[in-house]
Amino acid sequence: MDWSHLWLYVSPPLLGGIIGYFTNDVAIKMLFRPYRAIYIGGRRVPFTPGLIPANQERLAKNISDTIMGSLLTPDELQKLARRLLETERVQGAIYWLLQLAIDQIKNDTNQKSSKIVAGILRDLLGESLPRLLKVLARKEDFLEAQINQIFDQVLLELQLTEEQATRLADWLLEVVLPPDVLRQTIIDFLTDRTIQIIDESFREKTSGTYWVVANLFGLRNSLTRLRTFCLDEKEDTNNRLKELIQDLQMRDRFKRIFQNLTLQNLPIGTVRQLRKTTRETVRHYIQTSGSDLLQGFTDSINWEHIAELLLNRLSTSPVVMSSLEVVSQELALILERYLEKDLEVIVAQIIPILSIDQVIVDRVKATSPADLEAGIEGIVKNELQAIVTLGGILGFVVGLMQTGFLIYSQRVG
Repeated sequence: MDWSHLWLYVSPPLLGGIIGYFTNDVAIKMLFRPYRAIYIGGRRVPFTPGLIPANQERLAKNISDTIMGSLLTPDELQKLARRLLETERVQGAIYWLLQLAIDQIKNDTNQKSSKIVAGILRDLLGESLPRLLKVLARKEDFLEAQINQIFDQVLLELQLTEEQATRLADWLLEVVLPPDVLRQTIIDFLTDRTIQIIDESFREKTSGTYWVVANLFGLRNSLTRLRTFCLDEKEDTNNRLKELIQDLQMRDRFKRIFQNLTLQNLPIGTVRQLRKTTRETVRHYIQTSGSDLLQGFTDSINWEHIAELLLNRLSTSPVVMSSLEVVSQELALILERYLEKDLEVIVAQIIPILSIDQVIVDRVKATSPADLEAGIEGIVKNELQAIVTLGGILGFVVGLMQTGFLIYSQRVG
C-alpha cells in the first residue's frame, strides 16, 4: 500500500459522512423551507415552497383524519368524558359554582340578582299562582284537609276572653245600638200599620185579665203616644233609653252572651254543616276572586326590597353554607345517573356540534409555516436530529466500503 496516497483512502468515508449528514439536514429543512414560492423570470423555482407549506391544506386534512380516526374516536371520547365527569370532579365543580354564585350575590352592587329574584317572585305570586289556584279550586277536595284542620283547631275552639267580650259589648252599645239609634228604630217600627196589627192581635189572642185590658183600654193609644213621645221629646227619650239600658244591665248581659258564644255549644250536625259551608265558601271565593286578591296583593308589595332581604339572608345563612356540599353531592349523583344512561347518545350528538375535525383543519391551515416547523421540531427534535446523524453514518459507511473496494482492486491488479 502506498501511504503517500492516504487521502485516496480517507476521503471517501469523510466525504460520504459529510454528504450524508448535510444531505439529510437539507432534505429535512426543505420539508418546510422556503416558506413561500420563489419565482425567477416568471417561473416558479422547483421545490418552492417547501413540501409541507405547499401541501398544508392536505396535511391538515390528513392530520384531522388521523386524530379523529385513531385517537379521538367516539369510544375514546366516551372514556374521556367518564374520566372528566367522575362524581368527585363533578361535585367539586358544582360546589365551586354554588360558592361562586353566593359570592356574586354578596358582591352584587348593581342589584341585578335582586331584580331577577323580584321578577320571579312577582311572576310567581302575581301571575302563575293565581292561575294555578283557579284551576285547583275547581276540584271538590281542594284544601279540604287544611280548611277542616283550621276549622277544628281554631274556629271550633275560638272563644272570647272577658276583656274581649267587654270591649265588644261596649262597642255594640256605644256604636251599633246607642240610645238615639234605638229611639229611631222604635219610631220606624211603630208605624200606623204595625200599631194596628199589634192591637188587633192582642185583642184576639189574649184571654182572662189580659183580654179585659186589651178590649177596654187597647194598645193603640199607648203605642201611638210612645211614638209621639219619641218624635217630640228626643233628649228625654234618649235619656230614658240610656237609663233603661243601665237598669237592665244590658252591658253585662251582652258580655256574658259573647263569652258563652262558641261553636262547641252548637249541635254536631250544625257544626258539620258549618264546616262544609266554610270550605265551599273559601273554595268558591278563591275560584272567583282569589286571582284579583293576589294581584292586588302583588301590586302593593315592594318585591325588590323583599328579594334583597331574602338574598342577603340566604347569602349569610349558616344553613345555606352548610348545605352546599350536600346539594352539590346530590346534583352530582343525579348527573351521574343521567350520564350512565345517555352518555353514548350525548357524545354522539356533541361530536358533530363541536366539529373537532374541522377545528383541527382550520387550526393547522391558520398556522404559519414557521410556527408549524417550530411546532414539529419541538415534538420530534431528537428524532429529526437522529435522521441527520444517521445520514452521516450511512455516508461514512458507504465511503468505507468504497475505500475497501479501492484497496481490493489495487491488490488484485
